[in-house]
Amino acid sequence: MADKIKVLYVDDEENNLFSFKAAFRLKYQIFTAISGEVAIQILDEHPDIEVILTDQRMPEMTGVEFLKSILPIHPDPIRILLTGYADLKASIDAVNEGKIFHYLSKPWNEEEIDMTILKAHEVYMHARNEREMKEKLIKTADQMEFLLRQSLLS
Repeated sequence: MADKIKVLYVDDEENNLFSFKAAFRLKYQIFTAISGEVAIQILDEHPDIEVILTDQRMPEMTGVEFLKSILPIHPDPIRILLTGYADLKASIDAVNEGKIFHYLSKPWNEEEIDMTILKAHEVYMHARNEREMKEKLIKTADQMEFLLRQSLLS
């Protein structure tokens, strides 16, 4: 399980959650949530989730509202928005407010979702590697500054 991509799927239709889990459970570590509120709890318990797919039209909170709400605490997962409606405003909001990587329409195509998850994971890993490299560079620069100050003081 540790080497599987961790995917959270959020949808208010329970049948969609079951279908998604059945389709992808062997390839990915799947977490499902029936609402944005439940999804936030799952993210708090599993902050290492790498990819999030969410339905746009949900009763309590839209997919964009959910994705926007988690940005301050969970900025790293790559976000994919699913919708059964051709809603231009939702698409624009998704890109501008929810930091969406990709926008897919429902009913979803298993192969298309699989390819999108793999691409999203590549982006996630690239960003993580960049962040780690930046942290190492900052640490090295701090060490070099310390050594230089020590050299100048002696």
